[in-house]
Amino acid sequence: MPDLPTPQDATESALFSEGWDAVLSYADLCTSGSLTAHQLATEAFTLGMREVRAAARTHVRGAGRRTARLPAIPALLTAVRDTAAAWEADGRGHTLDPDLRLWLNSRKAARFSGPPLERPVALRGLRDLQEADASLLWLAEVEALPLPAVARRLGLDPATVAAELDQVRTLFRDRCHRAHLDAPMDARCRSYARLLDAVTRSPSAGTPDDLSRHLATCVRCAEAAACLRLHGGGLPAALAGGVIGWGGLAYLERRRRAAEVRLGAGRPGGADPTGDDPEEGTGRSRVLRGGLLVAAVLLSALALGVSMMPFGGSGDGTAATRDDRQPVADPSVSRVTAPPDPAATAPAATPSARRTTAGSHRTQPDPEPQGASSATHPPVPGPRSAAPATTCRVAYDLVNQWSDGFQATVTFTTDRPLDGWSVSWAFRDGQQVGQMWDATAHQNGSRVTATAADYDKAVAAHGTLSFGFLGTWQDRNRSPYGFTLNGAACKGG
Repeated sequence: MPDLPTPQDATESALFSEGWDAVLSYADLCTSGSLTAHQLATEAFTLGMREVRAAARTHVRGAGRRTARLPAIPALLTAVRDTAAAWEADGRGHTLDPDLRLWLNSRKAARFSGPPLERPVALRGLRDLQEADASLLWLAEVEALPLPAVARRLGLDPATVAAELDQVRTLFRDRCHRAHLDAPMDARCRSYARLLDAVTRSPSAGTPDDLSRHLATCVRCAEAAACLRLHGGGLPAALAGGVIGWGGLAYLERRRRAAEVRLGAGRPGGADPTGDDPEEGTGRSRVLRGGLLVAAVLLSALALGVSMMPFGGSGDGTAATRDDRQPVADPSVSRVTAPPDPAATAPAATPSARRTTAGSHRTQPDPEPQGASSATHPPVPGPRSAAPATTCRVAYDLVNQWSDGFQATVTFTTDRPLDGWSVSWAFRDGQQVGQMWDATAHQNGSRVTATAADYDKAVAAHGTLSFGFLGTWQDRNRSPYGFTLNGAACKGG
């Protein structure tokens, strides 16, 4: 299994965080287990980044119209699908989702690698946009990133990004309309092409009965209708299904669930400040999000109507209903999760031998004094040395968790400029760190140290930096504690 490539600059570093998360999320849908998902994701990410870099090298500014290509994240997701197809051809298909295997051996899969004019309209329309426009459309519609985050990622003005997105939607519609007219069509489909364009332009326009019956039986015209109808909320599904293919709607559901986590609707695996097992609270949050999601999917289905009925393809619906795991959230977005202080869970009558640092995450008015303490004997007032001012803050986010593994992100902010950094913490439950990106991991017992990679050693004053990793766990998977930055205690929250 190949190692993940190394980012070449800061731009690629940001892309790696977003791209790896998207690739792992889709690979998890495509496989039958978490270990296989990680293997597929690693192989596909390596292939996809090689193709993305090659496409960037062949594009010369000012050399005329660019070669049509997908933006980075859809290209990486396509690499997952292509890698899964290669596994199926090489006799490794038994590790893939059974519905995906059926799809890979069907005519539906052949459309994505067949003659260009016969490929899905959404795929052709997105490829025909300028790369910056295509990235804006994908990040906002499919990845469900908030527009301010999209603006920062693409270097756009946050005040005008919403207007730009509206313009890009219109451009995408025009490209899809042209792609639909250029595709090989029989006489009946061509006779409906102009009417289809007219009824999808206006939210108030009704669909004639004969056109509705045609859309119910013609997959390609139904796909075109979904791309041409910008109102009604069906554009994300048209993009995901038309570009990714199998599992597109299930992937879209995951990204929207991840967006809910980022926006505070829920936080998978967050630490319980009382020290109790967090699984119960997480389950209630999952049920709530699931109910909201079902309502959203139903509303979207009603809005799309007949035009979207044949669009999902084999495997999409079953994959969406079968997946009850936590979403894979975007590790590039900073989220604050304060792990509990280990002293908070210690027996009250046992003297504390561990010094309480400035990084304690309890909401008490004053930190505990150094030395032994007891619940029956309050601390004796006396001279205390002033604690040094906190110079860093850290957030540990459990992004995703499965039966024996998990994905997590660590984000730290420093008040002072750094020219090299090392973040350390201790696990509570014997967790082991596996693969890490944007840093190099070293583990000694429960203590883990993450050292800066060559490309992200420098951090400006008040700057924020994130890195992520995969790990394994048994029995419990509570948040770690005792975070330090270059040996100095960090404050959580």
